Amino acid sequence: MASETEIGAARIRPAIMSGGAGTRLWPLSRAEKPKQFHALVGEETMLGATLARLAPFAPPLLIGSAAHADLLRAAAPDAAAWVLEPMGRNTAPAAAIAAALVAEDDPDALVLLAPADHHISDAGAFRKTVAAAAPAAADGRIVTFGVEPTRPATGYGYIRRGAALGAGNAEAVAAFVEKPDLATAESYLAGGDYLWNAGIFLYRADVMLEELKRHRPDILEGALAALDTATRDGAAIALDPARFADCPAESVDYAVMEKTDRAAVAPAAFPWTDLGAWDAVYDISERDGAGSAISGDVVEIDTANSLLRTDGPLLAAIGVEDMIVVATDDAVFLAPRERAQDVKQVVSILKEKGREEAVRFLKVQSEKDAS
Repeated sequence: MASETEIGAARIRPAIMSGGAGTRLWPLSRAEKPKQFHALVGEETMLGATLARLAPFAPPLLIGSAAHADLLRAAAPDAAAWVLEPMGRNTAPAAAIAAALVAEDDPDALVLLAPADHHISDAGAFRKTVAAAAPAAADGRIVTFGVEPTRPATGYGYIRRGAALGAGNAEAVAAFVEKPDLATAESYLAGGDYLWNAGIFLYRADVMLEELKRHRPDILEGALAALDTATRDGAAIALDPARFADCPAESVDYAVMEKTDRAAVAPAAFPWTDLGAWDAVYDISERDGAGSAISGDVVEIDTANSLLRTDGPLLAAIGVEDMIVVATDDAVFLAPRERAQDVKQVVSILKEKGREEAVRFLKVQSEKDAS
């Protein structure tokens, strides 16, 4: 069995998935500049924080939308490659392409497949967790990282823990469970043997290719066909649009992890948040004595337990409690904190009404960026 010291940071090849739309963080997150390119907590963009967290490992692959090519290049000019997707196809094709590119150089290298839009406040603890999981991955396990639940969340998938696998921190996966209802989530929390599925994976390049060939050869063939006929310009790899369109869209969890006998989970020794909506941003933001998180040009009187954020005009609030208020130059979102997730419905209505200027990106910010 491989040890942590035998693997080394240079053998871990990060592949950062930066293709998400982030619609639940409207009106800040838009199609032309989604949430990973914004600073939601602190001064660093989410992608920038992810790059910094992974910097001690080998130079990363960035996998994202072709529409964001300039943003990806600007964020990571020294990336090993920018893989440009003509359309979204979920995480399984991304896992296949990352494995194929890494295998070109070193089939035994470990791919660390990580989303660009997660908040992990302790980068050192994250890297230690990855290093401890590396021996299991080097020995052929596909390791996912599981987070100790702090509440009965219904928006996350869960992993039931199995037996320890020996060296390092990896355990067998007893079961993957889809997003549960509240009563089921409460039972998971009480039982103590379930973890949230963080959607971060560590695997040997050749193992992922073998497991995709075994369980979803159609995804593997479609992804590799798009890669084989891609247009390459230095480090930029523009996947073939027609071939990639034919590739089935599916997550790594469905395509591989729920089927393989090589699945393992490493309990996360780091704080983790999937910043999927404004209530999650509120949860990890610094708050004042009244429990409010305030950002931008805000004047408030008697507000409590609210997120008040403006990236545009002056925002004035009086007597606001338990609310989300987010303003940009051309839109304002206002909702009770417990209904923050429902912003998706607003975006759907705007699309139905043909309000493309509201769901893509505001003109005034585009002009500012160009100046």
